[in-house]
Amino acid sequence: MAIILLSTKVLGLLTKRVQMPQVVGALLAGLILGPAGFGLLTETSFIHEVAEIGVIVLMFSAGMETDIKELKASGKASFIIALFGVLVPLAGGYAVAWFFNKPGAIESDVTSPVFLQNIFIGVILTATSVSITVETLKELGKLKTRSGNAILGAAIIDDVLGIIALTIVTSMADDSVSLGIVLLKIVGFFAFSGIIGLIFYKMYKKWVDEAEKELHRHTIIAFVFCLIMAFVAEEVFGVADITGAYIAGLIISNVQRSTYLESKFDTMSYLLLSPVFFASIGLKVKLPKMSMTIIAFAVVLTIVAVITKIIGCGLGAKVCGYKNYQVKRIGVGMISRGEVALIVASKGAALGLMSSALLGPIIVVVVITTIITPIMLKVVFAPGTAPAAEQIVPESERVKSYYENREDNR
Repeated sequence: MAIILLSTKVLGLLTKRVQMPQVVGALLAGLILGPAGFGLLTETSFIHEVAEIGVIVLMFSAGMETDIKELKASGKASFIIALFGVLVPLAGGYAVAWFFNKPGAIESDVTSPVFLQNIFIGVILTATSVSITVETLKELGKLKTRSGNAILGAAIIDDVLGIIALTIVTSMADDSVSLGIVLLKIVGFFAFSGIIGLIFYKMYKKWVDEAEKELHRHTIIAFVFCLIMAFVAEEVFGVADITGAYIAGLIISNVQRSTYLESKFDTMSYLLLSPVFFASIGLKVKLPKMSMTIIAFAVVLTIVAVITKIIGCGLGAKVCGYKNYQVKRIGVGMISRGEVALIVASKGAALGLMSSALLGPIIVVVVITTIITPIMLKVVFAPGTAPAAEQIVPESERVKSYYENREDNR
């Protein structure tokens, strides 16, 4: 733990010195220390579980910092962005797999039809790991911009559409998987979230807004609610736990003391949970031996993975009337596949939908898209890329600026 915390912070500061987001340094720390680098550390069950809590807290904090009015306004647009962001990568991934995945070109150790295997590669490319984007936008102070809200909304819908796509493909290979039940569970989750969220919000808002001191207990209650929502989302309804955590954050975001709660979770996140989560992504990476054909497949698949998300989500944003600079931001913000793609790939391998020889290219896609996303976000969110009137300063930054100015004046 000491090595992880120290290395992620040191490399984070180094990447900051070269004008890159600190999250890039944390990701590189995991790669360098893990099996793909010097092999000093390997992922343990403890690190994995701390990382799981880390990404839940990260998405919970993102929910608390989201502008609900803007999110409602971009609801329809988020769906269209997510839809294009699923269909275009799905087609791109299938096309690449169709070209390379042929008898004699790539050895296969699965018996499922080649058509399903190729479709499944497309399904993997539909995945979006918004946690990397969220951390980068928070660091850049751009989470509450119109583009940031569109990315968050689209990422949540992307998760649901990805589950549906995965279910359709797996149901073709496994008769025990029912698409109807999965769709019913997804609808049930959002209905459950609406009812429970309204009840909890009314009670919690009254309790917190009337409190004058001893706010620590309210932070604990908020964290308990976050964990319960994450658990119920995944275990009961089959939706990603981070979706449940994000919705929990949205529910709490409008209480009067939400800024106080954000500060508490930010401290817990940067002190322990976030460094472990980002390092754990690198620790997962184990590069297998790859033939020249597999290497070519990995290179082409990575290029397609990046381009299809930018084109797909960007096209959806353009259709919805976003400006060109916002289109670029939204497209880039959805590039990262992260741990989500690895989870989808492992499920496909277990069901015989993906050959073990193709795991290497998937890992390459995950690593490269995860590292380049924060770098590209830094570029598209650079000062001067948007009209001055549309630059939004987060409340936490305004509070920080207020105290700094007060100290200067004193």
